[in-house]
Amino acid sequence: MLAPLMVAAGGAAAQDADAGAKVFNKCKACHTVGEGAKHRVGPELNALFGRVAGTAEGYKYSPVMTKAGADGLVWDDESLHAFLAAPRSFMKGTKMAFAGLKKQDEIDNLLAYLRNYSSEAAAPQVEEAKPEQKSEAPAPASEPEKKAETAAAAPAPETTAQGTHGVLHLGRPATEAEVAAWDIDVRPDGLGLPEGRGTVTDGEALYSEQCAACHGDFGEAIGRWPVLAGGQDTLTNDRPVKTIGSYWPYLSTVYDYIRRTMPFGNARSLSDDDVYALTAYVLYLNDVVTDEDFELSRETFLSVDMPNAGGFIDDDRMSEPHYANKADPCMKDCKPGKAEITMHAAVLDVTPEGEDGADGAPSIE
Repeated sequence: MLAPLMVAAGGAAAQDADAGAKVFNKCKACHTVGEGAKHRVGPELNALFGRVAGTAEGYKYSPVMTKAGADGLVWDDESLHAFLAAPRSFMKGTKMAFAGLKKQDEIDNLLAYLRNYSSEAAAPQVEEAKPEQKSEAPAPASEPEKKAETAAAAPAPETTAQGTHGVLHLGRPATEAEVAAWDIDVRPDGLGLPEGRGTVTDGEALYSEQCAACHGDFGEAIGRWPVLAGGQDTLTNDRPVKTIGSYWPYLSTVYDYIRRTMPFGNARSLSDDDVYALTAYVLYLNDVVTDEDFELSRETFLSVDMPNAGGFIDDDRMSEPHYANKADPCMKDCKPGKAEITMHAAVLDVTPEGEDGADGAPSIE
């Protein structure tokens, strides 16, 4: 169980591990803690206190983090407070893309929460040794008795009826509940929307906890994480800014994407009401809606007009001769010479995963 109240180092402030668990929501996109924790974009944070920096087994750190550990940096209250307040100022060149926690009490509470997963959190209590009780060992069983006991303990083999559907007679038909769990797509006309509702104000609180660590307080993005707001009138520029407000044509796509994939690293953890609220707040960030009391629901969904709804055309490739007449594709009058790459895309990555200059954008340590 999490300790509800802990005293900060030096006794300067109270630390609330329960409040720290909420602060950790800002970290979940990149870090895990607790039983079964694994490395994500950043390392897992079990046994953090007392750990030499850059030494979590199996995680690839930045050179500066590895060097800091070799030079003697050990994570404790003092070093973690300094790092979490301003990671890139504390250690220039770190992969940590998070801008930092600006409130001292948030850092205090977060460290109280993380300390519960470090061996320093509580010393194990040694139970008083009890006198050994001797018991008379049973006589060894004879070989026939052993076989009989083994046969009795072994579970009876299950009998399954052979499948009678499909060509290969494998598996079974999916249940209605299983189909419903997968069938969550939402069409532009609103078909598939679940019951629920959420306001801009509700979404702002959720966004601050679950999204701002990567996408910025106002959708401007941290590091190379995707920008969510702005970019209007830039689609004809050499470097267009494609955001929900400038590029996405359908609100259903916004809702569906948030519902399926966000927050990063903890997908499908949001309730339907949460998704409505976050979608409403993202619309507010893009000035698509301007009323803080606006409530998005299945009933109000189609009242929202996305700015770039008219910027897309229907896919008419099936009217081309190759498809319409089921003819062979044209293989003549091709451009002579060897095919060459004439230009490269300036930005290829969307979600940061690897190191600088390697597999995508900077990750978080």
